Amino acid sequence: MSEFDILINKLLEQKPELTRVNIEEEIKNKKEKIGAGYLTDQGALFLIASDFGISLSGSLKVEMSLKDLYAGAKEISLETRVLNVSPAKEFSRKDGSSFHLRTMTVYDTNSTASVKLWDEKANLPGIENIKPGDLIKIIKAYVKSDLGGSPTINIGSGSNIEIINNKSEIPTIDKITKDISDLKEGQKDLVISGMIDGIVSSMEFTNSRGQPGKALKMRLKGKEATFMRVVLWGKDESDIPNMISQNAKVRLLGVNIKNSNQGLEIHGNDSTIIEIDGGKEVEPIIARILSIASTENGRNMILGVDNNKNIYNITDYSNSTSSCNEGDVIECMPSKVYGNSITLDNNSFVRKLENDKLIPSLSQIRTKINDVKVDGNYCIEAIILKIPERKEIQTKTGESIQLSEMFVEDDTAQIWIKGWRNQSRIIIKCELGEIISITAVNAKAGLEGRIELVLTPFSKIIKKN
Repeated sequence: MSEFDILINKLLEQKPELTRVNIEEEIKNKKEKIGAGYLTDQGALFLIASDFGISLSGSLKVEMSLKDLYAGAKEISLETRVLNVSPAKEFSRKDGSSFHLRTMTVYDTNSTASVKLWDEKANLPGIENIKPGDLIKIIKAYVKSDLGGSPTINIGSGSNIEIINNKSEIPTIDKITKDISDLKEGQKDLVISGMIDGIVSSMEFTNSRGQPGKALKMRLKGKEATFMRVVLWGKDESDIPNMISQNAKVRLLGVNIKNSNQGLEIHGNDSTIIEIDGGKEVEPIIARILSIASTENGRNMILGVDNNKNIYNITDYSNSTSSCNEGDVIECMPSKVYGNSITLDNNSFVRKLENDKLIPSLSQIRTKINDVKVDGNYCIEAIILKIPERKEIQTKTGESIQLSEMFVEDDTAQIWIKGWRNQSRIIIKCELGEIISITAVNAKAGLEGRIELVLTPFSKIIKKN
């Protein structure tokens, strides 16, 4: 009789109202809930027994894979590779005491698992030196279920982790890295690669529990002209280089694929490891100012272009560009450069240069509406065909935001232009029949497959007539 059959009989002895058919059906349901490839029949059986308040005894073989883990297993030892490691954190208990916790994601040939290192194990000697792809041996750990029901390996006082140099069939990090063109909804614990496309930005927010949070946002480009948005929760600008060139290569270790209102997105957390081609030292940039838009707090939001027709979004926090005008050629030493996003602060300098005819002017980089493609950033010139309209939109969270839109055309095609929140005020100042020049608009996929242009904080509308 197999160990699995022995365990089923033990469960039937303690729950005689069940039948083997009942148990097999529960196993099927449990595996569907957890997800294909993450749970064996035996592992599911231990979770089911736990649901009934029954503890089954069973032993794991050292050579078994991660997908054979089950809640309740004790003193397990196995070999696996590291996907990522988070910093150690200190948490408070209700009684006022505290504990330390560090999380790690590990993988083998066909599965992944989360590892929790508790108290003194969170700061094991050498733990900071463990790198993605390292082969490790987990010794005498125990397994519990996480909130989603997946088995989690726990490293407590009697457990240990060792880095080993054995030959292994477990693939290296390079071999499990996926291009973003190969991603699908629901995938988790992935290593993905792509190239920076556009702006890298950070944001701060307050979560549903009233606690402050932070995140990094970017967009990556993959093979076959595939694009995907990235949100890395718990990360900020301190986690990336100060200098990131346009089209820089990026690899993210430990991310999940989720579906949002705008399609598939890559989501990471504070355990996600970010590898970006870049450096700490920024280099001076020479560009022509195409437009300057001022925010309510006085910041200059500048659209610039260099002699290779690379477009830059320049945010001036230091008032360094107060004496500059549209059309000026400037040289600036930014504090940060993230793709086409440039930050000027008190550590930056800006100076005007003589006009360089090799750097294009606004008229030379305008795009015809017929040539606009989704996700591109453009400057256009068009005539307004319909009176701009303003409306109030209710979000899912109950927030009311302003939306203005107008319909325009040039000699090639027609298109809708939209402005949300503060940008809605720019559109509503326009009038029917006016010829306008618009800088820094982003092309989005709208209803029924049509393309729409959306104003950004760097957008400016100039009336021509």
